[in-house]
Amino acid sequence: MNSVLDALVGDPERALLAAVKMLALFLTAVVAFRLTGRRALTELAPFDFVTAVAVGALIGRTATATDASWLVGAAALFTLLVAHVAVVYLRFLPGVRQVADPSPRLLVHDGVILPSALRRCGMTRPDLDIVLRQHGITELAAVRLAVFEPNGAVSLITRAEHGDPACGWNSPAPDIPPFGGDGPST
Repeated sequence: MNSVLDALVGDPERALLAAVKMLALFLTAVVAFRLTGRRALTELAPFDFVTAVAVGALIGRTATATDASWLVGAAALFTLLVAHVAVVYLRFLPGVRQVADPSPRLLVHDGVILPSALRRCGMTRPDLDIVLRQHGITELAAVRLAVFEPNGAVSLITRAEHGDPACGWNSPAPDIPPFGGDGPST
């Protein structure tokens, strides 16, 4: 019975130290994220996601490890966040941008689905239908552009929003940015 209780409860002093260390690491992470900006938590590009997961793993491991102090965890956390900030700013260099940020992918052009783009983005037709319904679109023909963005979101531009004469609204269409090779040929 004593071994079961020991397995469930363990050493109360060690548990208290882990709780204190977790609280200290949490506060350290809050301050560090505040200093590095909101980007790391709001717009999850792939490198943002990796950073968020690594921060969680680091905090969890450091808080419960008996051989890792708060200082070790905080040093690793700050190093990770400095590396993240470096990638954020280095993305302005074309070579780094290609590695850090995937290109947007055109999924729908003038109501026509581009199946190869859907596959490359890991989306099925039902996935696309869900996104359309979430934006209140009931007919594919109403979609001028559907773009799979680098952060995983799907942006939609409908014909009515951008001057389709069939919709009775005559404003000029915006410039369409280049996409990751899935767009229609011109």
